[in-house]
Amino acid sequence: MFICMKFSVRKGDLSKEPCDLLVLNAFEGFKTFGGATASVDKAMGGLLLTLAQEESFRAKAETSFMLYTHGMIPAKRILLVGLGKEKDFSEESVRSAAALSLQKARSIGAKKVVSVVHGAGHGGLHPKQTAKAIIEGMMLGVYEFLRHKSSKISKKNPDEIILLTHNGQITTQVLNGIKLGEIFANATIIARDLVNEPAQTLRPIDLVNRTKAMVKATEGKIQMRIYNKTQLEKMGAGGLLGIAQGSDHEPFLVHMIYKPSKAKKKYAFVGKAITFDSGGLSLKPAEFMENMKEDMAGAASVIGAMSALPLLAPSIEVHGIYGVCENMVSGRSIRPGDVVVAMNKKTIEVTNTDAEGRVTLADTLSYAVKQKPDMIIDLATLTGACMVALGDEIIGMFSNDDKVAQNILEAAKLAGESCWRLPLVPQYRKTLESKIADLNNVSGLKRKGGAITAALFLEEFVAQTPWAHLDIAGPAFAERPLNTYTPYGASGFGVRTLLELVRNAS
Repeated sequence: MFICMKFSVRKGDLSKEPCDLLVLNAFEGFKTFGGATASVDKAMGGLLLTLAQEESFRAKAETSFMLYTHGMIPAKRILLVGLGKEKDFSEESVRSAAALSLQKARSIGAKKVVSVVHGAGHGGLHPKQTAKAIIEGMMLGVYEFLRHKSSKISKKNPDEIILLTHNGQITTQVLNGIKLGEIFANATIIARDLVNEPAQTLRPIDLVNRTKAMVKATEGKIQMRIYNKTQLEKMGAGGLLGIAQGSDHEPFLVHMIYKPSKAKKKYAFVGKAITFDSGGLSLKPAEFMENMKEDMAGAASVIGAMSALPLLAPSIEVHGIYGVCENMVSGRSIRPGDVVVAMNKKTIEVTNTDAEGRVTLADTLSYAVKQKPDMIIDLATLTGACMVALGDEIIGMFSNDDKVAQNILEAAKLAGESCWRLPLVPQYRKTLESKIADLNNVSGLKRKGGAITAALFLEEFVAQTPWAHLDIAGPAFAERPLNTYTPYGASGFGVRTLLELVRNAS
């Protein structure tokens, strides 16, 4: 669901701009106001500062204070949003404040909103970065998934949102930031919509068809290849086929290609795509199964990121790849102890059918290697162990290449998607040895170091290619609001990190 709002920028005086809601800001612990907020307060005879202090507004992050102007300035209401501590100010502070401001605007039915460009030039933030973060925060902060509600009525978005600046020299930069923010936010929304969709209406074929629709909308700028079960058998995709065999729904391997005329590099983004994970014969407990529609979030992030590439037009060739299936229980289900042969000819003993994602990724990573990319990044809701280690807000990242790892960490920081590098511990590799196959799909360490051993398993299928694995099991599906712009449900984590990575490499 694309969120359509009219954003614009112009030079002007905030204290003289008629609107339903004027959005200003302050840092935590303020004694006086600075910048645009100070000029508006001056026009109101100091009333804004007085009332904020009387109401004990401290400008902490994710807090706000609203008041009527009673005709003292043309704006009907002022919303003062907290930016948190000045020393911690970043693009993330901007996203948070912007999301909160639009939520408040919707709650009062504001049709025209005028906002300061939060912190432009402050803390080293370029106006383009700031504007991008504002739009991301606003669009993602009002995201709703209403497709299956009998009443799809939601609060109306404002008709017009203006970013007003007194510095006319930065309007072009701000406008570019607005456009970029819309691209990043809409790509994230594509991923959110896919992950939020129930598994009954997002079967493997449905994910393929939704991907087709995205590719068609690019008008030839992205190409697509689809491999069905018969073709996968010929390709030797024993991992994907083995996990899929318990389901009534056919598996597919999907390959999206963005290829500019003069590409500097070639990247492959690989996503895990289990549209529902029951655990197979190693059945999950009910409480661990209810949100398993999210087990295709890695692929959703890849699809979302690919959708944005024709608009960003990077000079990077990008391959988006996922192998999609269900992990279900039936008389045909893969059994603990069965052996499958991956596309790179390595054999895998599947001793736990609930560690299925890595088995399907064995094939998709092997397929990605055949495209001869300069770098592979896979995204997967892979392990509960990563959630135990890092919680539900942080991506666990593993890599065989320090430069790749550093680039991802920098991209994730720009994206506002927390990411922490974890070690690939070489001595744990032997715990994946099988007595009857090349590899076991789970470690002999059992629950110990599960995120690490899962990553070591994946490393067996990337050959010598520079590679990173992003375990997004924690933040992919928010079981509580993570911040003002990430409500309950699918977060779209990973999309903006991939896009920042591509943008920075162009």
